[in-house]
Amino acid sequence: MHTPFIFWPILTLGGAFGGNRGLRPVPPEKGVFPLDHMHLCDLEKKEYLSCLKSSSHNSEKCRHLSKKYLQCRMEKNLMAKQDMSELGFGKEGDMDASGQNINESIDN
Repeated sequence: MHTPFIFWPILTLGGAFGGNRGLRPVPPEKGVFPLDHMHLCDLEKKEYLSCLKSSSHNSEKCRHLSKKYLQCRMEKNLMAKQDMSELGFGKEGDMDASGQNINESIDN
């Protein structure tokens, strides 16, 4: 006796609910990374959030701290290491310590 037709598609899907039994899940490339449960980058995070608050949430004024936070996360293996230019940051020499672009003219 063979399996009735209605059960055949369920068996080919890998499980009763369509799961791939035995295959390891693949994490997304970007957008999701481990939380900092050990608070390894708390100082950088707090500096960035404080800067946002004091600058009325103008993120451009806090870019240097955002970069510092992402660098910390990469150093502590909380996210994949990649070139900062791929994350929207220019070369190291393009900004001074305050995050001001050196190449911009100051005509204000």
